[in-house]
Amino acid sequence: MTLTGLLLFSAAYATAVFSPGPGVAALVARVLARGLRGAPAFIAGFLIGDLVWFTVAATGLALLAQTFAMVFLVVKYAGAAYLLYLAWRLWTAPAAAGEIAAAAPSERPFRLFLGSLSLTLGNPKPIIFFLAILPTVVDLTRIDRGGFAEIAALMAVILTVILGGYALAAAYARRLFTSARAIRAVNRGTGAVMAGAAIAIAAR
Repeated sequence: MTLTGLLLFSAAYATAVFSPGPGVAALVARVLARGLRGAPAFIAGFLIGDLVWFTVAATGLALLAQTFAMVFLVVKYAGAAYLLYLAWRLWTAPAAAGEIAAAAPSERPFRLFLGSLSLTLGNPKPIIFFLAILPTVVDLTRIDRGGFAEIAALMAVILTVILGGYALAAAYARRLFTSARAIRAVNRGTGAVMAGAAIAIAAR
């Protein structure tokens, strides 16, 4: 791809990733409640999900995606159900002063990865970007293997930097909460955010 094309894609993709949505809300809420543990695996799920949708768009499989719409509908509800599960665990987690790092049990990285992956595959935001907006930014009919690799690498860098920034900001804000009451409020507040994100995904 040309430098102009890569810059145009980078600007469009960065805007899409940076704009708040259910995925960003879920990431921020989880870091506020649990800290940065598991955040890399959570972010990796978003990245792989985006790469899946990019592959679908770049290889001309948009029609196939529509054909198997029911599969993606199931994935969407599975992702929403996982968010509700996390929300319930946060709402019911015990809290004690000075123990915010252990305020709730941690999940396994692979489960976090699968959770964010299912959220991405069922979230209308990346679907709209890759199947509707991306073709207007990049000529997908002329992408060769080199161009595909360049865009995939840019996606990895852009998404990791932006979501990593969200996670670090949430981790910094989390340090302000030290009392048991504040920890409980954070757990329940972030649980409510996750539940709202789940409802938003399921309703679209």
